[in-house]
Amino acid sequence: MNTENVVKHLRLLWRTDRIIADIRLRHLLTGLGLRAFAALIAAFGLLMLELSAYFALVQIWSAIAAAAILGTANFAIAAILFVLAGRPPSGRDIELANEIHGASIEALQLEARALQAQMSGAVHHPLSTLVPVLVPLIAIIVRNLRRTAKDSAAASPAEARS
Repeated sequence: MNTENVVKHLRLLWRTDRIIADIRLRHLLTGLGLRAFAALIAAFGLLMLELSAYFALVQIWSAIAAAAILGTANFAIAAILFVLAGRPPSGRDIELANEIHGASIEALQLEARALQAQMSGAVHHPLSTLVPVLVPLIAIIVRNLRRTAKDSAAASPAEARS
């Protein structure tokens, strides 16, 4: 297990999650804005239909027909905007972000499996995990013992002379 790889994969995972959240948030805000605009147009359509009912009682048929047609057109526009707001986000951006997200999750799982294998190997064979640490440590101890032996051998003739 390499900690640099784990950190790299975690950063990649964090970035792709931020990108996915940003794409979804932009889509949500756009859809919300379109829905609000559609609701406003629907309110105007309702107002026009109410106005046409009023004209039906008070005015002549031509004013009624005009208001009814305008109200129906407003409802049609509102329905089209609701359909546009319900579309899924652009497929290319979200697909790419989801692929990168999946790849980083798989890489992290691979690193976790490698760590688990190392840990289970250390439990079953504790010496196999100590050997890579002990070999350099033994080499350092041997070098220090040789230096000490050389220093004491060099110091012995000097003491004999004095």
